[in-house]
Amino acid sequence: MKLDNYIRAVPDFPVRGVLFRDLTPMMADHAALQEAVRQLVAPFLSERIDMVAGVEARGFIFGVLAAAQLGTGFMPLRKLGKLPGPVESVNYQLEYGDACLQAQRNTLAPGSRVLIVDDVLATGGTLVAASELVTRLGVEVVGLAVIMELVALRGRPRLSAHRLHSVMTA
Repeated sequence: MKLDNYIRAVPDFPVRGVLFRDLTPMMADHAALQEAVRQLVAPFLSERIDMVAGVEARGFIFGVLAAAQLGTGFMPLRKLGKLPGPVESVNYQLEYGDACLQAQRNTLAPGSRVLIVDDVLATGGTLVAASELVTRLGVEVVGLAVIMELVALRGRPRLSAHRLHSVMTA
């Protein structure tokens, strides 16, 4: 199955100059969604993973499905003010603005092993923040997994400290 056939490129969204990759057609097709999640977790099946952390918002979709495949729980990494405290926070920059990512403290036991999942890797800012946030919680980042990597935006070099798996590239 050629998963990139299920990705729609939307120019000038959410702001002018950004080419948004819409994964909705892939998520709407049962077989494509199932295959995407299978490929997303495949490199990590032999690893001990205690929790999957998913980045708001589309990372929640793939993160929960990955957690179910791996037999683990799911921890949301949310935007500012969306989680009850106590929380740990990291501020970071997106291609089109600033953001803050938060996680609840006391969700994970110290030394837990976490796989971080998101939908698209662009410049890497969100996954850098997510890995910093999870590390601040006293746990180990086993790896980072995304459905699509936008190679031209050069996010991968910013994540060289971590094992990174992309289902597909554009």
